[in-house]
Amino acid sequence: MKKITRTMLFIAILFAMNACSADTAEASSDSTTPTETLVANYTYNDTEIETMRLINEYRVSIGLNALERINHISFKCEEHNKYMIANNVVDHNDFVARSSNMTSVLGAKKVGENVAYNYKTPEAALRAWLDSPGHKENIEGDYTHFGLSVTTDPATGKKYYTNIFVKL
Repeated sequence: MKKITRTMLFIAILFAMNACSADTAEASSDSTTPTETLVANYTYNDTEIETMRLINEYRVSIGLNALERINHISFKCEEHNKYMIANNVVDHNDFVARSSNMTSVLGAKKVGENVAYNYKTPEAALRAWLDSPGHKENIEGDYTHFGLSVTTDPATGKKYYTNIFVKL
């Protein structure tokens, strides 16, 4: 509860300028969520490719494995970005559903999520995530794969980032 309260306060303070938050979940062995179809195709934009490259460069620089990208994860990230844009929020609403989807469709054992808002460059978003203990913990976490979506709000021109990490 303390982590949720802290995260919500952080979002409220930074929402007007820049915002980001982190969340994680462990897969439970009694998951009863319905299996969804694997999304195989996702077209990456330059910002997404650069952000993933920077995350992997950072991980390798501190002795961790580079993460493999999975299109299905990026598709789920994009769905969340569209939700945040449509609702003018930066949050982890429905993270449990996304995590359950990763468990049922991909067989994920662990899932983490970072979101960010209003960072103009991949470098700025990564720097903000690394300056935040929760985000940094996800980036440095025991994960094997990831996906990422960066979506620009057509009304404001601001970028929404959702980055999901999984351990298969």
